[in-house]
Amino acid sequence: MRFAKAHGTGNDFVVLPDPDGELDLASATVIALCDRRRGIGADGVLRVVRSAKDADSAGMAGAAEWFMDYRNSDGSIAEMCGNGVRTFARYLVESDLVAGATTFPVATRAGIVQVEVGPSMITVEMPLPTVSGSGSTSVGDVAYEGTTVTVGNPNLIITLPDNAALEAIDLSRQPELSATAFPKSANVEFIVYGTPTDGADARVAMRVHERGAGETLSCGSGACAVAAAVLHAAGKPAGLVIVDVPGGRLSIKLDGETCRLSGPAVIVATGETTLI
Repeated sequence: MRFAKAHGTGNDFVVLPDPDGELDLASATVIALCDRRRGIGADGVLRVVRSAKDADSAGMAGAAEWFMDYRNSDGSIAEMCGNGVRTFARYLVESDLVAGATTFPVATRAGIVQVEVGPSMITVEMPLPTVSGSGSTSVGDVAYEGTTVTVGNPNLIITLPDNAALEAIDLSRQPELSATAFPKSANVEFIVYGTPTDGADARVAMRVHERGAGETLSCGSGACAVAAAVLHAAGKPAGLVIVDVPGGRLSIKLDGETCRLSGPAVIVATGETTLI
């Protein structure tokens, strides 16, 4: 099976071209591919399939030719991945699967998103984040209260007082979450406010524990959730938020109707694997 290895701000993926939907991608296969010692190693798998060839996306085939079938590294299926969409778009362009287009739709389990591919930066119009209330989690014996935000997937955002507190958080395990409040678990983002730069309304540093993947160097949908929570807390319906993650920098612009996530995405290798 052919594959590509790619990342968006350090959030890395195994990309599997399967245009005609012939691959039965079992959870065990995903886990094997993502294993960093015995496999290729990644935070997740992106299967590249025509929308018409997959039962989950057939209803979107008229609006988007390609479907991003995203799987977490534990084999579970996810609705959305902001870094994944940008990486998926980079692969479509570099593999000549979009006939030279640089702006096109992509089908996801959270709906159809529009992407714009530049030489280094890729912008994707994400599902509009919904700030839905408050929630809680605990790491070790410390409890935290935060803001819940949905971006096609559930997120809980916790604000910490300083960078020392952010660095000290142990994200080697999933933070404890209420099964009642988060029946499908959630991404948990920890943030610290910084000084705004580049004309931004706000700037934060973020670490994240992604459900089904563990701590990752970046999370695009999580960054969008953070931006929405930050602007909501400031009483602003729109604005530009810079999110610095361990893997780089993302920018998120919300205008009340759209959420545009921008950042780099790179294909680093291609090859063949016998793990399928």
